[in-house]
Amino acid sequence: MTFPKTVIRRAAVEDIDPLSRVVADTLMAQPTAAWLVPNAAERAGVLLGYARLLLRRGLNEGQVVTTDDQAAVSVWYSRLEPPAPAASWVYDLQRNLGSHAPRFALLHAYVDAVVPHSPHHYLAHFAARTGQCGAAHALLSSYHRELDAEGLPAYAEVSGACPREGLLARLGYEPRSPVLLEPGGPALWRMWRPSSGDRGPDGLPCRVRAHRFAMPMRRRVVPAASPRSP
Repeated sequence: MTFPKTVIRRAAVEDIDPLSRVVADTLMAQPTAAWLVPNAAERAGVLLGYARLLLRRGLNEGQVVTTDDQAAVSVWYSRLEPPAPAASWVYDLQRNLGSHAPRFALLHAYVDAVVPHSPHHYLAHFAARTGQCGAAHALLSSYHRELDAEGLPAYAEVSGACPREGLLARLGYEPRSPVLLEPGGPALWRMWRPSSGDRGPDGLPCRVRAHRFAMPMRRRVVPAASPRSP
């Protein structure tokens, strides 16, 4: 499949507002949306505020890449070494999301708990406007070419029941055992894109279940691990 030429660039502060809407709309369509914000009347506004936080953090600590027409966006972090705990991130969630913050903090606590041990780049978020699959494909492919040149793998998470379908799978990401979000949440599949020619271990910890009694707003969460699925 071929796509029209897409101009890729690094995002800037002035891109935050328009790209936040792209991210929020993508989040709204994902299975995690209702788990993160059970109140449907408040969901869109909370997710928009969360999207702004994600982009600000990406600009400060990682790389935010977008297309020239802001049709798609990705947030990347270099993980050549394990990241340091980000206590300020929990504070930002609490300050900006109020009563909704604990569920978002729980999500991030468990995502952080299963970060791969091997050096990689982490695709923390990617989003595109409806009908802009070509832009998203071009956006991610551009970054992947840089990783391939450096011999580095990539890691991401996706929610849903079909991890072998969708854009990431078509771009070479392979599903691993999921994070199981509780109470009543969807599976969050961990996706690993090996570096070129790499067939070694991926360094992914065993799957975890996000326990309903975990309280990340008070203390650091310690995940309950279960054996790796076949």
